[in-house]
Amino acid sequence: MGVTYVTLAPEHPLVDKVTSDELKAEVDAYVEETSNRSDLDRTSAKEKTGVFTGGYATHPISGDKVPIWIGDYVLGSYGTGAVMAVPAHDVRDFEFAEKYGLDMKWVVEPKKGELSKEEAFTEPGVAVNSGEFDGIATAKCKKAVTKKLKAMEKGGPKITYKLRDWTFSRQRYWGEPIPIYFPIDFPEGVSPTNANPREDDCEHTIRFDQPIPLEESELPLELPEMDDFKPGDDPAGCLARAKDWRYFQKDGQWFARETNTMPQWAGSCWYYFRFLDPNNDGEAFSKKVDEEWMPIDLYVGGAEHAVLHLLYARFWHQVLFDLGYTTHAEPFQKLVHQGMILGSDGEKMSKSRGNVVNPDDIVDAQGGDALRLYEMFMGPLEAVKPWQTEQVSGVVRFQNKLYNVVKTAAENEVTEIDLETTKIMHKTMKKVTEDIENMSFNTAISSLMVFVNHLQSLKEAVPLEAAEKLALMVSPFAPHLGEECWNILGHDNTLAYHPWVEYDEELCVDNTVKMGVQVNGKVRGEIEIPKDADQDLAMELAMKQARVTAQLDGKDVKKIIFVPGRILNIVAK
Repeated sequence: MGVTYVTLAPEHPLVDKVTSDELKAEVDAYVEETSNRSDLDRTSAKEKTGVFTGGYATHPISGDKVPIWIGDYVLGSYGTGAVMAVPAHDVRDFEFAEKYGLDMKWVVEPKKGELSKEEAFTEPGVAVNSGEFDGIATAKCKKAVTKKLKAMEKGGPKITYKLRDWTFSRQRYWGEPIPIYFPIDFPEGVSPTNANPREDDCEHTIRFDQPIPLEESELPLELPEMDDFKPGDDPAGCLARAKDWRYFQKDGQWFARETNTMPQWAGSCWYYFRFLDPNNDGEAFSKKVDEEWMPIDLYVGGAEHAVLHLLYARFWHQVLFDLGYTTHAEPFQKLVHQGMILGSDGEKMSKSRGNVVNPDDIVDAQGGDALRLYEMFMGPLEAVKPWQTEQVSGVVRFQNKLYNVVKTAAENEVTEIDLETTKIMHKTMKKVTEDIENMSFNTAISSLMVFVNHLQSLKEAVPLEAAEKLALMVSPFAPHLGEECWNILGHDNTLAYHPWVEYDEELCVDNTVKMGVQVNGKVRGEIEIPKDADQDLAMELAMKQARVTAQLDGKDVKKIIFVPGRILNIVAK
């Protein structure tokens, strides 16, 4: 209801029809100027431009006449190439209307607070100045307007996908050759039997308007051997120079192969299938491996993959599904977006900023395990995190401490293990196992650090069992350290084939809790009691705390507040 003008893309087919005779020259000049700019240039330009066509459109509900403009920010290749401009509630339309002095009609106001007319209000709100739709919330109002348009047979709901044509070709050597070829025409009077388009002086025309696919029996089409496969200046690509490969005869006629190659997506979009069956010469992959191995359990990638490989792979997969090559409608069961690691200045790493960290430098100085540990210890996998080289030394100290603990266990060969250590060990095994499953690597490493600190406190009495479990648990994060510890504990074979640690759920449960003791609301001590202990036992243990008895000296206990397992508060005067 807030439409005050319509904007067409300069290339829209209706431009000529709606343009008035008086403004035709100006409109034609603008269309000519805009046609020389790319879509990217037009949409990224800070300043939007346009011209009035002299034509008007009729609002389908109100019947108002609204002017028709053409503007460079509307693209013919996206949507319908026409925009019903609502400048009061769209940033681009607002900027365009302000620049050219066009009307604005405010039809949405915030549910709370005042409406500012200094900028477009783009948040959900309540409809105003909209006749029968006044007072309706934005989401419901959209449905109501759409329903009315449908009833009037002047519109209706439609799903628009934000997709554009996919340019599936590259002008380079590496990549799958496209199995398409084209017929060749020669000048009138020239017989194909006497012509040779492989020769530079042979005049000919490649009929790109008549593409012919290779027969399936002729596949795969292989790239030619080339000494020089640099791109060169020819827009047809370097394969255009491989004339013996490009031009060929068939049934007495000359043909020319397509010289573009496929992008890397052609292979990477379905590579997971081929990995399952790489030695199959009869088919891309068998139904047996599809049934046994697909779909993929986990897809890990950066957010940029969402509109690149992830999107294209799903396209590819669904085509294979529709054709019956796979029985799985979706290729990936779970998606995790790993966060970006920024430079130490908090900005995205780039050579121009001078904040790029070369991992080889960290490996050379501190080792590969230190790099892996630090990357995983920085924070949650999905979080964006700044790199701090000086903090790598912290995980190096952890590595050294862990190694020394295991070395102590190997030297002293202590076989007995006390209950406290046993419980901490099983809790750690549970925590690390679950955190690895959840890809919470930072908290898994943190729990290992706590376990190492406890073992270090045992001095010479580090149990061999605890040291072995520790070596196994650290190996996914620091494989070299894990193998070294495994070896010094007396194992000749790699730990890679040893079963993963198993924990006892009962040993992971605490039977006792630590509880603060308060006197008049202030913590004066701490006691450890069974979870199900009653108030009498809690008071008995509390009265053995020197700081507690000191605070109660000479006072009468007026009230005792006791919450089992949580708090003991003694009120005294």
